[in-house]
Amino acid sequence: MSKATLTAVFIAFLLTSSGAKPNGKNKKPKQAVPAIECDMRAGKINLSEFIVKCPANCRETKEKVYGTGVFASISSICNAAIHSGVITNSGGKVIVTKMAGQMIYKGSFANGVRSLSLPNRRESFSVSVGKPKKGVTYPSTLVFVPSRPTTVKTASPVTEAVETEPSSTAAPPTTTHVTTPITTAPPITTSAKPRVINHRVPEAGSSHPYFSSVAPFARRDWPHPAYTRPDWFSGTRRPTDSSQSVPNTGSKWSRMSTGDPAALDPRPDNTEYEYQLYNFGQYSPAPEHKPPSETSSPVPEVLSQGDSNCKVDIAFLMDGSWSIGKRRFEIQKDFLVGVSQVINVGVAGPMMGIIQYGDDPVTEFSLKHFSSSIDLTPAISKIVQKGGLSNVGKALSYINKHFFSDANGNRGGAPNVAVVLVDGWPTDEVEEASRLARESGINIFFVTIEGPDENEKQNVVETNFVDKAVCRTNGFFSFPIMSWFALRKAVQPLVKRVCDTDRLVCSKTCLNANDIAFVIDGSSSVGTGNFRTVLQFVANVTQEFEISDTDTRVGIVQYTYEQRLEFAFGQYNNKADLLNAIKRINYWSGGTSTGAAITFAADQLFSKSKPNKRKIMIVITDGRSYDDVRAPALAVHRKGVIAYSIGIAWAAQDELEYIATDPDRDHSFFVDEFDNLYKYVPKIIHNICNEFNSQPRN
Repeated sequence: MSKATLTAVFIAFLLTSSGAKPNGKNKKPKQAVPAIECDMRAGKINLSEFIVKCPANCRETKEKVYGTGVFASISSICNAAIHSGVITNSGGKVIVTKMAGQMIYKGSFANGVRSLSLPNRRESFSVSVGKPKKGVTYPSTLVFVPSRPTTVKTASPVTEAVETEPSSTAAPPTTTHVTTPITTAPPITTSAKPRVINHRVPEAGSSHPYFSSVAPFARRDWPHPAYTRPDWFSGTRRPTDSSQSVPNTGSKWSRMSTGDPAALDPRPDNTEYEYQLYNFGQYSPAPEHKPPSETSSPVPEVLSQGDSNCKVDIAFLMDGSWSIGKRRFEIQKDFLVGVSQVINVGVAGPMMGIIQYGDDPVTEFSLKHFSSSIDLTPAISKIVQKGGLSNVGKALSYINKHFFSDANGNRGGAPNVAVVLVDGWPTDEVEEASRLARESGINIFFVTIEGPDENEKQNVVETNFVDKAVCRTNGFFSFPIMSWFALRKAVQPLVKRVCDTDRLVCSKTCLNANDIAFVIDGSSSVGTGNFRTVLQFVANVTQEFEISDTDTRVGIVQYTYEQRLEFAFGQYNNKADLLNAIKRINYWSGGTSTGAAITFAADQLFSKSKPNKRKIMIVITDGRSYDDVRAPALAVHRKGVIAYSIGIAWAAQDELEYIATDPDRDHSFFVDEFDNLYKYVPKIIHNICNEFNSQPRN
């Protein structure tokens, strides 16, 4: 073959090779992933399946998540992905798949994100790792669900305007009017959909002072620390990361206002008649409703579901005693009407009932009687004064035993709140009745109007009755009002506090409804350094609970052949003192008699447990017991104690299972060395809360 021929063949080969993928046109196009913010909810995106990219540090935003595994569509996509373990707090790509709604969404804690429980929603979603399957391409742009049209009443004719909804691709507008409701479905990208909006002007003279707007209430999520291995004990031990945080020193409550709402109102001083006229208006029949003009199109009425950010069950205890008088009784009723309108009563939000007390309490209507503020107004106006004394203590006992029940509409998952209105002071003692009500999970607020002056205090049956009745004496649960004519100004401050569910610390939850006994192995095989590690584990578990005599109480038993009560339930009634007491426990050393220690804890701790507290025992041991554990464990199980067993190193698996409450997988844990104990803190807290939330409340 000649040189020229070889050259021609070589050039042809090069041309063939380079033409296989000219300019890379045969390469698979890279998937474009739209970025979203941490607060983006799945329900806002009008796609059945899509991929997004979450930014870093979404966990710190505390955006709400509802459900576990399958989430309600109102949940934050990014925090749901962190909760599911699909991404970390550093962000990343997430595939979102829409699905049908669930009857209930159960909350849980995972990966530093606390998800909340929620009743049924119409739409759900799940999340998965953001790696599309082969051949699958997701939309490169997001299509958002358009906002709903709004209508406002007017007396003038209706004017029509066409508003174009955004679409995923540009298209010329059309003039077709769409009247079908918008539902979540795959987007139509051929053209934009116009819709008709009715613009109306408010009717003059139709406003009511009770319908003033309320600023949205800021809500806080329960902060959950990362359970790393802290080191705040001395003693011989393996090297560890000393950069970790020390235990929480306890909850701190910011001091609220004194409760006098007069300082909140910038209006000039008025006479009593002007106060009455300004705050409540004259007593007059309802205004006549004019028929709509012929040009107006009827607007369908939307039934209110209530404010879902304020899901509480509220009992108002109104003063019906003779001392209040008829005029003030009417002012009290107008105040309750105002609260019912501002709080926005509804089945998915707050529910409200009223008890009138005098000599004896009487239920005017229960929680289940009315499901809207509109229906409540005429019912309140028809309440007739009963008369008698001001027996507040008897009324609190009544609501504790009878009012907050399933039969009366108590929803269980919603905090129970009692707001007591008192003219002057009670004529009976309130401390004991209030304590029992608080221990049942009832948050008590006191609104005292024209309280006793210095000369009248000698007539008060129980001095400082408000401080003895409420859960916290920091001003959050009490409203002292100087005059009945200033009562109206307390409506919005009261509603704001009642709806701040994260501050309702008397509400019965998995974090404040327990007597927890730690039974700690102090035998010779543990050693001083490892014993300190066990105490650190106990402190980490303890600091997640609300600690007080009416919240969670903690007791500790250390055992060898013998047993020693380190401290009893209620001996330390705040978190800082309790953590310091745990830190001061001295290592004992000796044998291992776990069965005798369980019996000792039952006699010394659980025999003194309060009847409305859940009894929880956490046994921590590193070896086989010298005595039998089966009979003592069975005895405490029969007494209603929920038992957890944690074994380290040489602990006997069969004994751990005997000690633990069924099922073992939720109550029995094993670690190969002491330094791994901290890993089970979130698991134990999660299981305690899961168990509590699955049981009926109150």
